[in-house]
Amino acid sequence: MGASGSGKDTLIKAAAAALVDRPDIRFARRCITRPADPDGENHRPITPHVFNALVQQGRFAMHWSGNGHHYGIGVEINDWLGTGQTVVVNGSRKWFAEARFQYPDLVPVMIEVSPPILRERLQRRGRESAEEIAARLHRHQQMQPQNEGCIVINNDGPLAQASHALTDAICHPVRCEALCR
Repeated sequence: MGASGSGKDTLIKAAAAALVDRPDIRFARRCITRPADPDGENHRPITPHVFNALVQQGRFAMHWSGNGHHYGIGVEINDWLGTGQTVVVNGSRKWFAEARFQYPDLVPVMIEVSPPILRERLQRRGRESAEEIAARLHRHQQMQPQNEGCIVINNDGPLAQASHALTDAICHPVRCEALCR
């Protein structure tokens, strides 16, 4: 989890590449009601109509709305979890309480980034107007994450550093005070 622009997609891609030889670790692919972006998340782009139909059919283990889009994680993750695999999901801070309720063994990872770096990343990716970026930053400040029990990874520094931390958290999901705030 983390703010839009915190680098979740980049870190997840790096972790998936580092763990490509680990069949016991699966990376869930989100369905999102926005077009594909070759530089962004490798999601399944779908229309709002298809999204709503999938919700009605019970095809999502998790689904939520935010930033003007709908997001869904397929029910296949339940099969993966049922066979003892580790499943990595790009989740939502707003949906976190429900996710923790549905998946009590969930090990949450919060990707944090400082506001100046977040602003720079949002501007660089060019998806939103200056007003939309300002609204995102305001919402980010208002949405104080509940980091209790979360592994917190700061992504202000080099990609390799945060990527290694995420890969380590996936391979060795620990709940200890040294890693959690």
